[in-house]
Amino acid sequence: MSQNTPLLTTSAGAPVADNQNTLTAGPRGPVLMQDFWLIEKMAHFNRERIPERVVHAKGSGAYGTLTITHDISKYSRAKIFAKVGTAAETFLRFSTVAGEKGAADAERDPRGFALKIYTEEGNWDIVGNNTPVFFVRDPLKFSDFIHSQKRDPQTNLRSNVAAWDFWSLSPESLHQVTILMSERGIPRNYREMHGFGSHTYSFINAIGERYWVKFHFKSLQGITYFTDQEAAQIVGQNRESAQADLFHSIADGKFPRWRFAVQIMPEAAADGYKVNPFDLTKVWPHADYPLIDVGVLELNRNPQNYHAEVEQAAFTPANIVPGIGHSPDKMLQARILSYPDAQRYRLGVNYQSLPVNAPRCPVMHYHRDGAMRFDGNGGGSVNYEPNTRGGPTECPAFAEPPLKISGDAARYNHRDGNDDYTQAGNLFRLMTPDAKERLIGNIGRHITGVPQEIQFRAICHFFRADPAYGMGIANFLKLDISQFMPPGGKP
Repeated sequence: MSQNTPLLTTSAGAPVADNQNTLTAGPRGPVLMQDFWLIEKMAHFNRERIPERVVHAKGSGAYGTLTITHDISKYSRAKIFAKVGTAAETFLRFSTVAGEKGAADAERDPRGFALKIYTEEGNWDIVGNNTPVFFVRDPLKFSDFIHSQKRDPQTNLRSNVAAWDFWSLSPESLHQVTILMSERGIPRNYREMHGFGSHTYSFINAIGERYWVKFHFKSLQGITYFTDQEAAQIVGQNRESAQADLFHSIADGKFPRWRFAVQIMPEAAADGYKVNPFDLTKVWPHADYPLIDVGVLELNRNPQNYHAEVEQAAFTPANIVPGIGHSPDKMLQARILSYPDAQRYRLGVNYQSLPVNAPRCPVMHYHRDGAMRFDGNGGGSVNYEPNTRGGPTECPAFAEPPLKISGDAARYNHRDGNDDYTQAGNLFRLMTPDAKERLIGNIGRHITGVPQEIQFRAICHFFRADPAYGMGIANFLKLDISQFMPPGGKP
């Protein structure tokens, strides 16, 4: 053995004398309980798989840099925006949404776009998708929606019946369904797709003014997609097609980049705007609120260990920094709780101390103990506040200005008076004839075999978005919709 060869040890650091043979009573056994190295290896092996994420289970990630190229300091007092040229380390995790950890990359599914920005004021997480909207706007429906996309409790099979049953009973999903079933539903890879914060957040500037903001990451590689037929062929060849593309592109020095831009709405403009600006199923038209350039995101370093850096990466929209805040978006409000709660269950209460999640700035709080506390646990320092023993103190200068709230506490019907068709119809009308044909074919194939009652219910929503949209799917399915046609023949 070379003098430079490292010694194998137990987790406690003790040298392992024999890693080939179990300790037994005689050459034929039985095995002795005192073989602590065997027990340690077996016990650790049984626990190598942490619970996978309930959603976004299949993912790929890389480190990079966010460089600020334009001055937006008049909108936000966040230090990252204080000076053009500021650069911050980032970690970006891409994912599919509905599939399990072993799902194929080239499946029709939204893609997660979760960005951790390690700023000098703490970690700022933007946890979004490759779509600017989502299927539901009320968090009470989120788990129901996810259940409809997951496996049937009896057959353990994915069920298009469940998916379309839910979507057809939830008209607010039509906008996202149109995106999902369009060409954008199967990105070729993670480099050639856009990313969105999706939710509405807020900026606070140095004089305490609030702005509502949406985050956009536009791929500078362009955007590309697979057809259903192309994706089926790719899945048969490589279930990790997007992960392989990302890893090898970065390894070869072909660093992907995104243009980082924002839409900005003055706080007072929200009340009179034509749509609810905090509705996750709606976009802000760029004609009303054009994109404002902020910077460039580049991915330029692959992780060294997938489990440590990608599987254990944990994101939450609760992670904000001074000058960046939340909004009354109901889905965002719920995610502020659900995301860190899921990570505490999956990784443990000290998950934010893991290297990939740890801030790159000093951390000072009174959290103590808990499973897997692997630092000094605060040593002998004081663990309560207020105190007179030199512990960290609050800083009122970072408080956000008050947000005016009004209305009676009640369970308001989020579908009453809500137009869930115009934006979906506008998206359909923007498509080329070929793109419309592919959209209708994708939906038609997906909904084929679903009970006719559900098909008719879904088609009613497509008609309301655009008559040609509904008629195209009805014709694809060869459905007689005359029973739904009023006198005159117009739907």
